[in-house]
Amino acid sequence: MKMQDTIEESLDNQQLVWGLQLNLELVLNENVKLAKKMDMENLIPLISHIQQSKRIFMISAGRSGFAMRSAAMRFMHLGLQVYVVGDTTTPAIGKDDLLIAASGSGTTSGIVRAAEKASAVGAKLVALTADADSALAKLADHVVYIPAAGKEEHGSGKSAQYAGSLFEQFLLLLMDAVFQSLWKLDGTPADELYKRHANLE
Repeated sequence: MKMQDTIEESLDNQQLVWGLQLNLELVLNENVKLAKKMDMENLIPLISHIQQSKRIFMISAGRSGFAMRSAAMRFMHLGLQVYVVGDTTTPAIGKDDLLIAASGSGTTSGIVRAAEKASAVGAKLVALTADADSALAKLADHVVYIPAAGKEEHGSGKSAQYAGSLFEQFLLLLMDAVFQSLWKLDGTPADELYKRHANLE
């Protein structure tokens, strides 16, 4: 390899490193700014519903679905009876249960249908959405409004990231904060929670 080629490759790699650093800072800064816009008191009813419900059902789709599955895992570690809608072992929801539904647009058809069914049987519904006037929000007993860009809000100024990335990232962080708060209220030692970690991996 010629020295000139080596220098050019080194410069290209350095530019890539700079770009990665800038983009990581962009992602982190957008989430911090969004956190400052959140009404944290609006999360108290969500925590109360979780504490008071017999069972917790969680539903979302796409990347938001991964965030909700992560939250379901942590709730299980707390000893809560939690199910992810769509899994083959998820039972029927009932009137003493809670459905936590996340959709940036609030219009995802499968999520709205599940919310309608949950409401019809008397279950409580908490919606996490970027559209407080959406179909999902109108069905909910409580709405957690996340003022992030929707996946089709290109150039809205709410986020420089692609599609609904900010909503999806923040959903994961927010639900981790909810778990952390529930854990502190519960007071169970970390060693006890760890006993519920999967051991068939």
